[in-house]
Amino acid sequence: MDFSLSPEHQMTQKMVRDFVQKEIAPVIKEYDRKQEPIPFALKRMGELGILGLPFPVRYGGQGMDYLAWGLACEELEAMDTSLRVAMSVHTGLSSMSIFQWGTEEQKQKFLVPLAKGEKIGCGAFTESGMGSDVAALRTSAKRDGDYYILNGEKMWISLASKADLALVTVKTNPSARKPSEGLSSFIVDLHSDGVKTGDLHGKLGVRAGSTGWISFTDVKVPAANRIGEEGEGFKITMSGFDHGRYTVASGATGLIRASLEASVKYAKARSTFGKPIAEHQLIQEKIAKMSQDYEIARLLYYQVGWLKNQGKRPTRETSFAKKFATEASFSAANEAIQIHGAYGFSDEYDVERYLRNSKGAVIYEGSSEVQILIQAGYALGERTDKPLRCELPAYDEAFWQS
Repeated sequence: MDFSLSPEHQMTQKMVRDFVQKEIAPVIKEYDRKQEPIPFALKRMGELGILGLPFPVRYGGQGMDYLAWGLACEELEAMDTSLRVAMSVHTGLSSMSIFQWGTEEQKQKFLVPLAKGEKIGCGAFTESGMGSDVAALRTSAKRDGDYYILNGEKMWISLASKADLALVTVKTNPSARKPSEGLSSFIVDLHSDGVKTGDLHGKLGVRAGSTGWISFTDVKVPAANRIGEEGEGFKITMSGFDHGRYTVASGATGLIRASLEASVKYAKARSTFGKPIAEHQLIQEKIAKMSQDYEIARLLYYQVGWLKNQGKRPTRETSFAKKFATEASFSAANEAIQIHGAYGFSDEYDVERYLRNSKGAVIYEGSSEVQILIQAGYALGERTDKPLRCELPAYDEAFWQS
């Protein structure tokens, strides 16, 4: 494996870093305090090609590989988690699922405007009381001629009130032999009759991000909007989580780096007992741990990006990356506040926001406890990756750029 970054990868890093430094940094504190999304962020991410970064040009994307996608997520979350969350749900759960499972007609109809940022997408899976048990969802769809009629409600949906389209997994066969075999996935136009959305307020973190609910009441969805075959919803959702967890891991790596950089800067500027606190060994221990964790997290998500590029399904490696990076980011942000002392307890310093933002990632997209079970299953030989009808295609530069 070659760990060096190509000129195109470095260009991606610089482009995203320039965007967040010039356009997001001046306003992020204001919108975090107001608990409102930055109104221009999604539009600008679309204009810059960030939302469609890893998709072939023929589908409205920028023709970059899967590693470039992870690099972009690292840069976004190094500024604020809300930006990476948009990449997780719009690009990971929604667009990438269509790219993997959709027909050519569906890709042209849905993926192209999503990749161009002309429409915003989200993934609608979680329900109240369902938690990590995806197969237990209650939202249902019944076939009625050329349509399905959807009823139910999804909760804790990022971009719920901002999205135009949602990849929604529902129960289509309540009598299935196994609950997971009775699920199907659809692209739902959130401007349809019978759809209502709303925002949740009072969140601990990701306050500059949109999180809400979606209600479906007798919503007519064309059968042509079904992604995959009827009964494949669980597999589509799980592969979508693989993509989403990759973005969470790479983004959390950026938060570790941001905590480290803030801590180094403060430790060199702040003096106690006649010398900069950076010269105190206990401070050095905290900074060394952050530095070590950053390198480990970075290499873990690089591995996942490389495996995706090779056309290999990295569910196990994605679990490693997601669990390690999110827990390390929470630890790094916590230690950054400790280094900043009383000032770290104030939102005048970014590390306070880093800690609040970091907590959610050890819960959403599969909690740390779920990742432990996944990893144990592989280690014990009880879990294997069976071939999917539609695997994520390996990166092919000629195809991606044509």
